[in-house]
Amino acid sequence: MRILHTSDWHLGRSFHRVNMLDAQAEFIGHLVATAREREVDAVVVSGDVYDRAVPPLAAVELFDDALHRLADLGVPTVMISGNHDSARRLGVGAGLIDRAGIHLRTAPAACGEPVVLADTHGDVAFYGLPYLEPALVKGEFGVERAGHEAVLGAAMERVRADLAARTPGTRSVVLAHAFVTGGEASDSERDITIGGVAAVPSGVFDGVDYVALGHLHGSQAISERVRYSGSPLPYSFSESAHRKSMWLVDLGAAGEIEAERIDCPVPRPLARVRGDIETLLADPDLARHEESWVEATLTDPVRPDDPMARLCERFPHTLSLVFDPDRAPEESDVSYAQRLKGRDDQQIAEDFVTHVRGAGPDERERIVLRDAFDAVRTDAVLIQDGVREVAR
Repeated sequence: MRILHTSDWHLGRSFHRVNMLDAQAEFIGHLVATAREREVDAVVVSGDVYDRAVPPLAAVELFDDALHRLADLGVPTVMISGNHDSARRLGVGAGLIDRAGIHLRTAPAACGEPVVLADTHGDVAFYGLPYLEPALVKGEFGVERAGHEAVLGAAMERVRADLAARTPGTRSVVLAHAFVTGGEASDSERDITIGGVAAVPSGVFDGVDYVALGHLHGSQAISERVRYSGSPLPYSFSESAHRKSMWLVDLGAAGEIEAERIDCPVPRPLARVRGDIETLLADPDLARHEESWVEATLTDPVRPDDPMARLCERFPHTLSLVFDPDRAPEESDVSYAQRLKGRDDQQIAEDFVTHVRGAGPDERERIVLRDAFDAVRTDAVLIQDGVREVAR
């Protein structure tokens, strides 16, 4: 059976204020085309279909379009809810949609009830484990401690019990949305830490032929049988080294696995550049990034004037500006109170400007600060003397 494994669409999400809806629509088209051209037998979507519990209408319409196109293609699709989705909203109409070959699995109680598909070698049972928030599902699974490993372990016990009751030789695929030990995270995943622990060991999934994971945005293989597809599009600059893709998995007659990465279309490459502003504007080696989405880290000891506008002249798609000045380290053994001792408000404010910008205020800025402090002091005196009345 040939399976196309994807996850973490995050429909409705933007990238540093850039609307990604067109790119997401292009990905959906690519997904459908791949399913058709590579003669896929099943598509699995391992959670985070949407970026938030109440998605914008345009994202809902795109999801609706994806469902119709997959149903028209006649390729069965199994999808689960992730930690960004509202399981109940995503699961509305699941019974009716099921008849079109689109199988939404969003209820924790149904973890042990698979979608069963067949090929020439027999049945393949697809078990959907939606994101299991430990505090909310510990009662359903009868676990004492609300932890990810405990609830996922209990869910997998139901999977193994159902599988054991099926015809010998039935192969199995589990969809899960979780942080599995050994996975490499990025900045764009929402933290799911409970009690200081976010990750679960991959051994919790022992006993099944393939585990299609969602949550982490980098495509990666925890083992031959346990894989993350990653997100099809980048959602943070920490993903600049990612190769955005899906897994095309061939599940053999005895459960053997062959996996191939299918690249996804990405609207623009990501680039992280670092240096002082004059170097970034002049370095010929950076010409390859001029059409990329850029995160620039400026190391100038003094914050330059209009850095974003100047960078955008060379890198018009600069989206993020970070300051990490090369300066001598401050004395860490001097307390905050000691640094302020004997300094008036004006001096403290000027020190703050120096700390943030790398250079102190000029004479015009000193006058602005002085006038502001004078106005505040005057206000305080008037209030104390009862001269100034509060407008009602």
